[in-house]
Amino acid sequence: MKVTSYYPVIMTERVKETAAFYIGHFGFQENFASDWYVHLQSAEDSGINLAILDGRHETIPEQGRGKVAGLLLNFEVDDVDAVHDRLREAGLPILLAIRDEAFGQRHFITADPNGVLIDIIKPIPPSAEFAALYADDALPKDR
Repeated sequence: MKVTSYYPVIMTERVKETAAFYIGHFGFQENFASDWYVHLQSAEDSGINLAILDGRHETIPEQGRGKVAGLLLNFEVDDVDAVHDRLREAGLPILLAIRDEAFGQRHFITADPNGVLIDIIKPIPPSAEFAALYADDALPKDR
């Protein structure tokens, strides 16, 4: 199977509000917008996409309809501290305070209007213990 694209789709009853959240706080732009589906793309990188879907829509099998649950979106960024300060000042909840992790991340966690967790990450060098668990070409570089 050759995958040509991959992106998460957030199911919600708050399609417009959720799209506006990601546009306003995370630099997405609309590529397609209807009342039940919005396809967003990063204004800086066309390979980064996110969709918002009304979870009650008829294209979703009945047993799968509803709201998103159990989802964590990761955004890797160049300056996690600046993003943290900007989002905190914008009033977004900071659910996990910014911190360095021995496994190779400096990060914090916030949430979107649906409660979807958003982990904002800057890869950092891991401790020696965690470095041994990485494939050689997957070790985070000092960025």
